Amino acid sequence: MPEGPEIRRAADAVSVAILGKVARQVQFGLEPLKRFEADLSGQTVSSVSTRGKAMLIGFDNGLTLFSHNQLYGRWYTLPAFQYPDSERQLRIAIHTSDMSALLYSVSDIQVLDPGALQQHPFLAKLGPDVLAASTSADEVWQRLTAKPFVNRRLGAVLTDQAFVAGLGNYLRSEVLFLAGLDPELKPKECSREELARLAEAIIALPRQSYATGGITADLPRAEFLMKNGASFERARFNLFRREGLPCYRCAARIQQRKIGGQQIYVCPQCQRSADT
Repeated sequence: MPEGPEIRRAADAVSVAILGKVARQVQFGLEPLKRFEADLSGQTVSSVSTRGKAMLIGFDNGLTLFSHNQLYGRWYTLPAFQYPDSERQLRIAIHTSDMSALLYSVSDIQVLDPGALQQHPFLAKLGPDVLAASTSADEVWQRLTAKPFVNRRLGAVLTDQAFVAGLGNYLRSEVLFLAGLDPELKPKECSREELARLAEAIIALPRQSYATGGITADLPRAEFLMKNGASFERARFNLFRREGLPCYRCAARIQQRKIGGQQIYVCPQCQRSADT
């Protein structure tokens, strides 16, 4: 599933393509949404923003287009009224005079008036966005020690969007590695120094991923690996999808586990467990 950095980068591309322009034609691929085509066509795109893994496209008539990419969603930006060579199902098409923004393979799409946007059940429950400039490591530290989260396993807390918005499965593995903490630990079992290190990683790593297009590993090492023939996917992570391979730090074999129905990757030597 695309995580906060990927959705923010998609929003950047959508902004370049359509922000401030008249949406000459808006089309929906889901039948219940087709009634909004006339409401949005001819309106100017006034904003493009993200909240965690959701994208919000505002129009100057006060309506907002909400979308969540879920597992397979993908945005494309192309010259006006052109389409990618794809077998995916088109769900949203926003055509301006020179560019089009197209969303494929998503079903979680809504058109919201200001009241519905304010009371949206998903958005209302989101914690601070890890990519927002206003979100600080101190705020994250305070949330880690708050009652709703302090007694829960870190591996579950980090993907709870009510804790912070924007973290997903690959960031969960990579953040815990950077902080040196096992996903089975609970915040109450961590020292102040460990929680401070974790809070810093929760802020720093998504922002690095956003800036680099998805690299969460040590940047000089990733660059070295790619210059020497490694693929981007091989070089970008410290742990994620590297089960059985040696840890870059200590050479211990990386383990794969499951928490919350999703795979998580752990270095048994670099990440402190509850038993140590």
